[in-house]
Amino acid sequence: MADAARTDPARGGARTARVLIAADKFKGSLTAVEVAEHVTAGLRRVVPDVGVTAVPVADGGDGTVAAALAAGFTRHEARVTGPTGAPVTAAFALRGDGTAVVEMAEASGLQHLPAGVFAPLTAGTYGTGELLLAALDAGAASIVLGVGGSATTDGGAGMLTALGARFLDAGGESLAPGGGPLRELATADLSGLDPRLARTHVVLASDVDNPLTGPTGAAAVYGPQKGASAADVAALDAALAHFAAVLGSAVGPKAATYAAAPGAGAAGGIGYGALVGLGAEFRPGIEVLLDVLGFAPALARATLVITGEGSLDRQTLYGKAPAGVAAAARAAGVEVVAVCGRLTLPPEALDAAGIRRAYALTDLEPDPARCMAEAGPLLERAAERLARDFLV
Repeated sequence: MADAARTDPARGGARTARVLIAADKFKGSLTAVEVAEHVTAGLRRVVPDVGVTAVPVADGGDGTVAAALAAGFTRHEARVTGPTGAPVTAAFALRGDGTAVVEMAEASGLQHLPAGVFAPLTAGTYGTGELLLAALDAGAASIVLGVGGSATTDGGAGMLTALGARFLDAGGESLAPGGGPLRELATADLSGLDPRLARTHVVLASDVDNPLTGPTGAAAVYGPQKGASAADVAALDAALAHFAAVLGSAVGPKAATYAAAPGAGAAGGIGYGALVGLGAEFRPGIEVLLDVLGFAPALARATLVITGEGSLDRQTLYGKAPAGVAAAARAAGVEVVAVCGRLTLPPEALDAAGIRRAYALTDLEPDPARCMAEAGPLLERAAERLARDFLV
């Protein structure tokens, strides 16, 4: 890896610049890998021999498997049940040490629904359970379950069913898929869960810490994004509360404890299913992924970190990838700048997050549609500006 000399009077003269690009995807425009490629191209137009290391990142939502693959994991695919019952091909990532990265959106995500057609009461997570089984079959000894972008609000009942749990109505029949039918639940039995799960460390990786139910729960906060009406939200919230109550008969007080725990409401409540059924450990998604992707060794060699995502806004400050990257870099004393599609954070908010400056594509092209269509070339131009400001 070539290095570039940088003269910076504020830092006491010349030094070697080593850039670490740790950015998330620009949703709808560029993958995290493509972001790194375009940023690198822009930097090298200004400083041709600058040393660049790319560690594409994610926060547990869609793009998590892609980030793991970019870090050297091996891609595996499985044919599983999609959120509405149709088969889909889903991928997971596996490393030689037995660490697997499973992204629930691969099996149960909104992208598997027909355009504009939602199924808020009936979409289920059975396919995510099948994907976890595929990871176990492939030799996974520890699993990072990244959740986000789900089409579902079933509390993880579908996932647990695929893994061997039984959820029955008063007539002894298995419940239909989805969150709506949970209101008919009479008996829950987790004794049939795949025994390999008991010796598998599962980490629930999410950028949200909502509880399962209530005004900040899975249905109330995220149900409308999945097509739920006000009546649907009320029905789903009641069904999830009933689900937790019946589970209390099967597993004891921890059912209620986990329902109120941070992360239980993630991805339509699949976080709850992972906590109560899989014994998962909840951790912020970006924190987990930075560990898994080898961010710390790359950071130790860097003199400048470039992070970013499609929109740097208030949500960024609450568990999103750029905030996690900036916090880690700041703790290590490494300067951070960001690239983004659009920027709505004031300078003081950026500074508080540990981001020295942000370069938005909308500063170069104010039309949002063109900005998304031409994101790659615009990002290279933004990176050229960044290089002139920080590398020469």
